Order: sequence, then structure tokens, then C-alpha cells
Amino acid sequence: MALELRHLRYLLAVADHGNFTRAAEDLHISQPTLSQQVRQLERTLGVQLLDRTGRAVRLTDAGETYAHHARRALRELASAERALHDVQDLSRGHLRLAVTPTFTAYLVGPLIADLHARHPSITLTIQEMSQNRIEADLLADDLDLGIAFAGDHLPGIEATALFTEPLGLVTGAHHPVAPESRPLPVRDLARHHLALLSGDFATRGHVDGYFARHRIRPHIAVEANSLQALTEIVQRTPLITVLPDAITHDHPHLTPVPLDPTLPTRTVTLLRRADAYQSAAAQAFTRLAHDLVRARAYTPA
Repeated sequence: MALELRHLRYLLAVADHGNFTRAAEDLHISQPTLSQQVRQLERTLGVQLLDRTGRAVRLTDAGETYAHHARRALRELASAERALHDVQDLSRGHLRLAVTPTFTAYLVGPLIADLHARHPSITLTIQEMSQNRIEADLLADDLDLGIAFAGDHLPGIEATALFTEPLGLVTGAHHPVAPESRPLPVRDLARHHLALLSGDFATRGHVDGYFARHRIRPHIAVEANSLQALTEIVQRTPLITVLPDAITHDHPHLTPVPLDPTLPTRTVTLLRRADAYQSAAAQAFTRLAHDLVRARAYTPA
């Protein structure tokens, strides 16, 4: 039997679902056909790839090795197809972008506006997700670029610094928490009620680390998984929060509160898979991102 790409896709579908029936439904073929095709692949290779004895179908050790290389082969073929269809004059193209939630509030809008103004023929898929998932999806070739933060990255991820993001304490315009003449000492935060992002956000980890270093345990009255929700809450209550300065500056009803010592900054990065093909659309977006950072006078990384 001649090995065909469908055999690789069928094997990986069964491995991902752990079940022939669900894999067949996902592939829109019958379960007997799928089972027959996978057995043909095993006979051609002369090795058992799947363990069918348990409740769930699992890859054997040989199957794990083969599936690893099969996934990489399919990724490379997909990159090759995109390269063939890539148009350097940007008369068409598609970009798959993901960002961590912070950037949806202030960076994504201007970036996409500039991209559309300069290259209206480029289509875009944009997703909001955690940094861990962005890096995993980049490595799986499900994304072209990601915007997140500097730090420890997965092997194979290349990070390019864009700018430094300052964070600050923020309150509603009608709820001052400290005299304008002096910063609020960090120890005084224990007397105030805070509204913060929930623990699955990188920003929350950054803020919690600051609190821990200064040995304070502020009263957290509200946790939210949306920056928009936080800004709305803080505008209408005496609660205070922590936001990137860029968001605070765009909201006239928010007031920054100087804090002593200041919250540490963090570096915003553009992420890509190190060995991935970079389409003309991805290259154009990268140039545009650096242009926007300079135009908006964000602090250089």
C-alpha cells in the first residue's frame, strides 16, 4: 500500500480523540473505514501504532514516535502550501494572531486599524488566550504570531521585545485614595479594598509578586476575568485596581495613584515559532507593530 497523507491524519485523529468513533465523526468518515485505514498503515510500516486493549485507544511507544514525526511533517507541508500561495505584494494573505487579554484593551485596536489601512487585502484571525496556549499553538503551527510577555518561553519559541509596559494603581476620578502631594506608601494598601484580575492572568501573578515582596496582604473585594469589567467597576465604586498605564491614559474617568515603591514594569514581546515560515503578511505585521510602538512613544524595551 502506498502511504498517503490521509493515513497520517487518520492516525493522529484517533490518537487525539482516544476513540475510533469520535475520530471518525470528526473526520466525516465511517468508523469501519477509519479502522481499516489505520490497520493498513500499521501493516505498511510493519509495527503496531495503537493499543486497542483498554477503554481508550492509545498510541504505543512506536506510535508515539511515529506520531511525533507525522505531526511535524504535516506542519511543514501546511507551511509549504502557505508559502506557495504567499504574495509578496500583499494583494492577498492571511494572518493568524493571538494576544494575551491585556492587549485586547489597548493594543489590538490600533494595530488592526493600521494593518487594515495599509494592507486591506490581508485577512486576519485574532484570538485572545493565555501565554502558555499561545506558545503551544505557535509550536503546533496553529498561529503565525503572538503578543505576550518576556519570560521563560517554551523551546522553539522566538521572542522579540516590543516595548516596556508600566503598571499603576488606579481609582475612579471621584474616589481619591491618597493626597495628590505624595505617593501612596505600599503598606497603606492594606487599608483599601481592591478589584483585580483573576489568578489565571499573567498580570495578576505580576501584581501578587509585588505584594509578596513587600509583605502586604491587601483586601481583594472583587476578582474579574475582564479588564473592561474592572474599569467599569472602579469608575463606579471606591475600589482601586492595577492597570497598564496605556489603559488608564485612555480613560478620562480613571485616575492614576502614585505608589511608593512603583510597580515593576514588564516587557511586551512578539512571539513566533523559531523555524516557522514567515509569510509576507506576518512580516508586514511585525514591521507595523514596531512602527506603532515608535509612533505612540511607548517606552522602548
